[in-house]
This record gives sequence, structure tokens and C-alpha cells, in this order.
Amino acid sequence: MKKPSISMISAAAPCGLIVFWLGMGMAVHRFPSEYDWRYMTVSDLISPARNPHGHLWASAGAVVCWLCGWYWVEALARLYRQRTSGRLPGSVVILRVGFLFTALSPVVPSWWLPIRKGHEILALIAFLGLCLGVVLLTFRRLEEGFRRRGKSAWSHLSASLVAGVALFPVFLGGLAQAYVMYVLPQLHWVNLSWRARGVPIYLSFAFWEWTTCMVLSVYIVILSLATPARLDTPVGGTQAVR
Repeated sequence: MKKPSISMISAAAPCGLIVFWLGMGMAVHRFPSEYDWRYMTVSDLISPARNPHGHLWASAGAVVCWLCGWYWVEALARLYRQRTSGRLPGSVVILRVGFLFTALSPVVPSWWLPIRKGHEILALIAFLGLCLGVVLLTFRRLEEGFRRRGKSAWSHLSASLVAGVALFPVFLGGLAQAYVMYVLPQLHWVNLSWRARGVPIYLSFAFWEWTTCMVLSVYIVILSLATPARLDTPVGGTQAVR
């Protein structure tokens, strides 16, 4: 069977992300009322009840994003199997989980989920999986690149700082949500009423959720475009993936 070309592998994740953002944009356009991303979450767009005319656009974007992301991650998995006798690094395994839950969160029927806010939990798992997988993969690639350039003394710290930026919005979003839960419980879940009451956007979980989506998109595009030129690149080669 003919191996997929590097152009197909590198373009897979960026194409999926383009479709994801187009789907979300159409879902916003079809939303029955005003949609303010700073105070309204992704789940508002995906929910059939809250977005009856646009939720299929959001769901379709998420599913296509999963298909393209899965294709890219499986290419990485194939490379690692060739180099490590079948053993996969944690970054690839976790990325698989993240992309899988990206597809599950919009398509699994609510009545299949026996817990309250089941879709939000699935979306949270998707975010955490993608964030952690992206951070680990970014760290490995950067550290290897710095060492090849003779910067081994700072490679670990530099790679950690650059990779850690992807987790920064998640960390701030968690802090904001914890603050609201324990200090401002009267606000309940984030919605447009927060804007009317003058609540700062940095306390909004929705703001940090969308910011995380944007940051992850940038990181995934860069990582995808940096896919090795050949799936059979030998260990120690200048384009070896970590």
C-alpha cells in the first residue's frame, strides 16, 4: 500500500482546524440570539436545545477536526512504531484521547450520559487531552532541536517555557472558575447576564475556553507542519520526531 505523502500528513490537522472554525462560525451565525464568545461557551453552540438551527454546523466541524487530527496522530504513531518496536510515547497516546473526545462531545446523545453536564465533561476531557498531548509533543521536539543546535544547557528550560504556554489559558481558566465558585457563587454558570452585571471577562470560563481553542489551534498547526519529511526517518536523524 502506498505511503501517504508528507504534504497530506502535514495538511491534515490544519485542514481539520479550518473546518472546525468554519463550523463554529456558521453555528454562531445560526444562533437564535446574540452570541458573545467572551461569556458563552462552546457547548452553547453544540447544544440542540440552545442552538437548534446551528448545532449541526458546530458538530460537523468538531467531527471533521477529529478525523483530520486522528489521521495526523496515526501518522506519528506509525513513525514511533517503526523506531521503537511498537512502543508509543505518552504525547501520542494522549493526543489520541483528546481528538477522540473532541468528536464524542458534540455527537453523543444527552440521554446516553447519566450525569449532569455530561457534554461539558466530555468537552473538558477533550481540552485536557489535547492540551497535555500538545505540551508533551512540543516539549520533546523543542528540546531535541535545541540540543542539536548546541544549546543543551538551556534546552530543557527553554522547551518547558515554550511548551507550557499552551497550558497557560487552561490554568487561568481553572483559577477563574474556582474563584467564581467560592467567592461569587451567586453568579452561577457563565452566561450573557455576566456582561450585563459588569463581570470582567478574565473571570469568564467561556473566555478562557475559546482562548484555549485558539492557542491549541496555533500549536497543532505548527506541530503538524513540522511532521518529518519521511515516515522512515532513522533515529538520530535531523528530522526525527520525539
